[in-house]
Amino acid sequence: MVTKRFGMRTGILALTAVIVAGGVAATNSVQSSGAAPAKAKNVILFVGDGMGGAARDVIRLAVAGEKGELAMDSMPYAGLFRSSSTVPVTDSAAAATAFASGVKTYNGAIGMDADKKPVKTIMEYAKEIGKSTGVVTTSQVTDATGAAFGAHVEDRSKQSDIALQYLTKAKLDVILGGGEDFWFPAGTPGAYADEPAEDPSEKSKGTQGNLVEKAKQLGYAYVTNAAEMQRAKGGKLLGLFANEEMFQQREEGQGDIYDPVVSLPDMTKKAIDTLSANKKGFVLMVEEEAIDEMAHANNAKQVIRSGEQLNKAVQVAKDFAKKHPDTLVVVLADHETGGLAIESKDDKDESGDGISKEDGPFPIAGSKEVFYVDWTTSGHTAVDIPVTAMGAGASLFTGVFENTDIFFKLADALGIKVKK
Repeated sequence: MVTKRFGMRTGILALTAVIVAGGVAATNSVQSSGAAPAKAKNVILFVGDGMGGAARDVIRLAVAGEKGELAMDSMPYAGLFRSSSTVPVTDSAAAATAFASGVKTYNGAIGMDADKKPVKTIMEYAKEIGKSTGVVTTSQVTDATGAAFGAHVEDRSKQSDIALQYLTKAKLDVILGGGEDFWFPAGTPGAYADEPAEDPSEKSKGTQGNLVEKAKQLGYAYVTNAAEMQRAKGGKLLGLFANEEMFQQREEGQGDIYDPVVSLPDMTKKAIDTLSANKKGFVLMVEEEAIDEMAHANNAKQVIRSGEQLNKAVQVAKDFAKKHPDTLVVVLADHETGGLAIESKDDKDESGDGISKEDGPFPIAGSKEVFYVDWTTSGHTAVDIPVTAMGAGASLFTGVFENTDIFFKLADALGIKVKK
């Protein structure tokens, strides 16, 4: 059976994997439309946190329509990977550690293996060969996904420790997102006031001193809004644009907000512009966290809204890659959240409270049709995750494989030799 591009259909996104009895064989039956080099100079990895295959379909239906295609789907290569940690259902920390370092570990671990020993990250390898590195996210910059690419701690909650390691050990060149509360000590608010009306629990709580001042001493340009970000010069950039996440996640109509003061596409473009000044190349991880957080709240409206922003950020990267064919662009998720299902209206279907309540209707773009979203949980699930890729080394991301293989495929694309 040859898998086909998923829409309302099943399968992964291109004619790239042949499923055979007893195993999987990858095939390059779809070739890149450009003359991409075999070796990547630049890597841009997108993580739609919590964005399983059904969430990609929801975003596609709402944004591009049933016959339309998202920027993140219209790529020449695709695959499917298993999302487990050392247990079947992963969290973001263990999943990102799998991507960044190629090991299965316990939930909550950042850059540590299952025995709590540090494991080298793809960004650390990249630094050794002279490349620049960066993390962009709508979450706290020190939250689990970004952290696994630039830090090593036993517990993902140690976000100030993570921030310090970004500056002094991983030496990330670009850091853009939320989470200023972990960069300033208690009682020292940053650009965003402590205890804001939308969430009074948010306030400075850093445990490693004033890390913004430390960043400035180390040569980082520090910015707190879109205008400052656009004006920033130089190769080292720290932007903190919220106390915590760059949104508020609640059930629809109960204080849910997705309106980042700097958009994910704009942060992505600035990161690429900054990092690409390095003639040896760069490795950038870009995360849209709100897909996951809104799915935890079973809030399909905001899943769609944040997913659309992720898709726009992917287009920014694709535009860069088309001009720089030695760039690899990869889009995936760490895990699925919410057990999301796409349904037609059915009066006999579930109509209760909480996770059994249908969400919708949502219009299908370019038509008079609608769809509904149903949820089975407010947590993570263990389903396999689609991955799409374009550019140098993209053909590596075909077939069905483990989440740890993402690390080895990135290393292969970059020409970095690592032990498996």
